[in-house]
Amino acid sequence: MKHVLSLFLFFAITFGHSQSIESPSGKIAVNFKLAGDGQPTYSVNYKSKAVVLESALGIKLKDKPALDANFEFVGSKTATFNESWKPVLGEQANIVNHYNELTVSLVQKGTHVKINIIFRAFDEGVAFRYDFPKQADLNYFIISDEVTQFNLTENNKVFWIPGDFDSNEYEYNETKLSEIDNSKINMNNGIGVKSIPGKYMVQTPLMMKSPTGLYVNIFEAAVVNYPVMHLNVDVNNYKLTAQLVPNAIGDKAYLQTPCVSPWRTIMISNDARDVVGSKMILNLNEPSKIEDTSWIKPMKYVGIWWEMHVGKSTWDYAGSQNATNFADAPKASGKHGATTENTKRYIDFAAKNGFDGVLVEGWNVGWEDWNGNWKEEVFDFTTPYPDFDIAALSAYAKSKNVKMIMHHETSGSVANYERHLDRAFENMVKYNYPAVKTGYVGKIIPRGEFHDGQTMVNHFNFVARRAADYKLMINSHESSRPTGYGRTYPNYVAAEAARGTEFNAWSIGNPPMHETILPFTRLLGGPMDYTPGIFEIKMSYYDKNKTEQVHTTLAKQLALYVTMYSPIQMAADLLENYEKYPDAFQFMKDVAVDWDESKYLQAEPGDYLTIARKAKGKESWFLGAITDENARKSEIKLDFLTKGKKYKAIIYEDAKDADWKNNPIAYKIKTMLVRSKSKINLNLAPGGGTAISFEPIN
Repeated sequence: MKHVLSLFLFFAITFGHSQSIESPSGKIAVNFKLAGDGQPTYSVNYKSKAVVLESALGIKLKDKPALDANFEFVGSKTATFNESWKPVLGEQANIVNHYNELTVSLVQKGTHVKINIIFRAFDEGVAFRYDFPKQADLNYFIISDEVTQFNLTENNKVFWIPGDFDSNEYEYNETKLSEIDNSKINMNNGIGVKSIPGKYMVQTPLMMKSPTGLYVNIFEAAVVNYPVMHLNVDVNNYKLTAQLVPNAIGDKAYLQTPCVSPWRTIMISNDARDVVGSKMILNLNEPSKIEDTSWIKPMKYVGIWWEMHVGKSTWDYAGSQNATNFADAPKASGKHGATTENTKRYIDFAAKNGFDGVLVEGWNVGWEDWNGNWKEEVFDFTTPYPDFDIAALSAYAKSKNVKMIMHHETSGSVANYERHLDRAFENMVKYNYPAVKTGYVGKIIPRGEFHDGQTMVNHFNFVARRAADYKLMINSHESSRPTGYGRTYPNYVAAEAARGTEFNAWSIGNPPMHETILPFTRLLGGPMDYTPGIFEIKMSYYDKNKTEQVHTTLAKQLALYVTMYSPIQMAADLLENYEKYPDAFQFMKDVAVDWDESKYLQAEPGDYLTIARKAKGKESWFLGAITDENARKSEIKLDFLTKGKKYKAIIYEDAKDADWKNNPIAYKIKTMLVRSKSKINLNLAPGGGTAISFEPIN
């Protein structure tokens, strides 16, 4: 259902060159005005309280006058928009997109350049973007900086990761806004690629909580043909300024009119559940450009992956022979993970336990020479190792009704991947692989480009678009973080783009609060392939000298399948570890990955999160509750369940003596009959969680 109504000069309140527009409920107002020197500015109020003080707008151009002052007001128009649309895959079957819009038209004195600034006011926040209409006075142009500011009112608590143009794989810091300082934190992100441009620079999404309990999130949406936005922080005055990621020669974006910038977004609520449940970022993206989406399917998968991280096997065929390339090591090392025999074992396990797919990393020639060499050509994405029979495995998987998931590690050589892309996708179609996990570890080639620059944003989006031509799904790793483009190309089903599970195997790992922050930050722009489901939590199990571990209880690993949304979810651990705990593994077999409805029951960034979801097309519900390093108790009302129905609730919870550090595998399972009027008590251990399945019995 869709309702669109344009109303000129109705919602906007005009005072000279000032314009104001409110959200549909009237809770949020955004105000525009021209300052005395013709500087465009805006401010934002929540329930009449200032959240963003008067802040500058504008763009600086290379070799042209800056578009940040000397503007004259030309006119404005307003509109209201209200629709309900259906995502192909998602957290709910229907998404409401309701906002009021204000477009302010300006012209710059002297240059005669025209620019529109478009504001949208939703009940969960505001968004604005720069619109450059077709015009003789501004055709092709280069952006050197964006003036956009967010002038905040208070010294908020912030959850932040440092500005790094090449990686977002950091653990979060929880400090006051005034305490942001990259020089005081561990900058080792674990992948050896760091581009730290500033002491007081952070990445978006930036989640904040004011001293008065107001939740504020600054992010962006629909980043298309434009670099990612980071934020420079004035720690003394609580002012944030947009920092666009440059290319190899320092330019930020090459554009040609007509064109638009991404949306700059500010979510605001006095209830954290409104932020974590917001679909504003998706709503700011264009509808699907894929007409037939019937081939885009959710997947639960297992894979040859974690065994490499824990040291059981290797990606490369040569293994301990230390060869520099495949030709130097024609004999297998005996530790290669992606063998025909091992892959069949995973296919059999997937078929037996009802999983949809099997991912295989290390299947193709090139892994001997892939990491850290900054080499132009490493992989061709079509040539398997001698011990990986791609044709036989394709036939075997088909006979078991299991789909194979391709892996394309580019080693950062994007130019090489694009040269091989069509052949790689044709190879996938030939062998019946419906999805691919792409990887971008290392410095980018072309040299000097960054993961978050315009060139790479265009690449990530292009790969999704080209994959759609072959009816293939994309799950990208080490990419720039999603900003809702998955609505436009729903075959872009997931991404990593944050610090995932693998860091727990070989670094200081992810602290217990990590998974309570990601849904308020990274996941606002799209699903994350976090790869949960680790049962053997301490790495000393594989090597007695190792001290690393996953900072979680086993029960929390189950709960992550509900709290960390993705329509493509991995059971990440070794198969034998699931066979040791079949009763706990049952939840992973049962849990859905595509949903009709989601209810955000409890939420506090950095502390806890409880979500209940209804499986797509079914009456089954699943609940996940997680906590940080602190134990928690709470009572949950089950009023989300259908009235008049009885449900069998299977509760997977921490044992009384469970603890993420000292006793992580201690769990218990209990069953009870419940109705919509029932309540359940949650008892979460330190670093723990609870997972519940609700199956209707009448």
